[in-house]
Amino acid sequence: MTTYHFVGIKGTGMSALAQILHDAGETVQGSDIEKRFFTQEVLEAKNIPILPFSKENIKDNLTVIAGNAFGDDHEEIKAAEELGLPLFRYHEFLGEWIQNYTSIAVTGAHGKTSTTGLLAHVLSNIKPTSFLIGDGTGVGHEDGEYFVFEACEYRRHFLAYEPDYAIMTNIDFDHPDYFTSLEDVVDAFQEMAYQVKKGIIACGDDDQLQEIQAKVPVVYYGLDDSNDFQASNISEDENGTTFDVFVRNTYYNTYTIPGYGNHHVLNALSVIALCQYEGIPSDDIKHISEFKGVKRRFTEKKHNDQIVIDDYAHHPREILATIESAKKKYPKKDVVAIFQPHTYTRTRMFLQEFADSLKEADFVYLCDIFGSAREESGNLSINDLQEKIEASRLLELDETAVLKEHGDSVLIFMGAGDIQKFQEAYEKE
Repeated sequence: MTTYHFVGIKGTGMSALAQILHDAGETVQGSDIEKRFFTQEVLEAKNIPILPFSKENIKDNLTVIAGNAFGDDHEEIKAAEELGLPLFRYHEFLGEWIQNYTSIAVTGAHGKTSTTGLLAHVLSNIKPTSFLIGDGTGVGHEDGEYFVFEACEYRRHFLAYEPDYAIMTNIDFDHPDYFTSLEDVVDAFQEMAYQVKKGIIACGDDDQLQEIQAKVPVVYYGLDDSNDFQASNISEDENGTTFDVFVRNTYYNTYTIPGYGNHHVLNALSVIALCQYEGIPSDDIKHISEFKGVKRRFTEKKHNDQIVIDDYAHHPREILATIESAKKKYPKKDVVAIFQPHTYTRTRMFLQEFADSLKEADFVYLCDIFGSAREESGNLSINDLQEKIEASRLLELDETAVLKEHGDSVLIFMGAGDIQKFQEAYEKE
């Protein structure tokens, strides 16, 4: 019997996949750097061994799954090749594993993780469901019927998958260190669409997705009345957001979700459309009202008289959505954005768009750019962004006490790097 060895097991996708194989009855171990990551808590709880990187970890009878962050020259990957062991990249292995289930890929430039989490939550309340969420959460079932997973477009990794269904939330230009243009991104999604085997649930409010061609039915959802599934009569109160759903202009049901903002309505609508397409009764779908969210997506807590929110937003469109949610949920409070740009290439490409989106907050603090190991910093610095946002301030890690000035406010710590360390430093003040 083989043991699955994960090279880079603390990565969010890798950690989730390791949990899924463990839950499905497989023997699992992994290796990584010794720095502590939030993903390892659940691995340790499941007694999955985590070893320091070493070529000595690689022995006979292993199946090796390598994280995409590590090159072919990594000592463990080279050792696996020398021993002739079965060796997969993360997305290659996942592409094979999902064939055991009715698989549903959730993809798009924004909203993947939240939508994957919501769909997994609803289906898990109805039938045995395995799922892999990009926040490091993974659950497996030996007798699972559905497999819900996040499918990332970066480096076209999602082309390793041939899912039964795909939910496509939107197409946008991101990852400028890989994609050359919006057209390049559209081409990748188009190629992905041709690999779907049963049906595509796509946001019809997205101009790019309107042009998608496929060999299977494409069902559109959105706020516009031209969509197959439309959300209408949207209202907000202290319990969340309530909306009516119409299927091809015929009233279907009314749903309430705990989130605020149209992006949450669209995410929920995609899940409703998928479930209806699969023949799940409309009242069973109401489990969406109980969804508690996913890690690092509008994760909030009370801190003295302030609301502190941790969010993964790292693209201008995501920043706008997060600030919109905060303003709708807390309309009488100031919204303070504390933002750490992620990668120099993205910051350079969207410098003005970042400035425009952050201006929607009442106050803006900026942290130094979190660079990628794959890029050069060039001549860009956080000062270039600060110059475009009047009254914004730079924030150093040892100066977070300044945020105490904003009493009875909402503080949003945003970014895909290590922005959490600024939040942790502030909460210790």
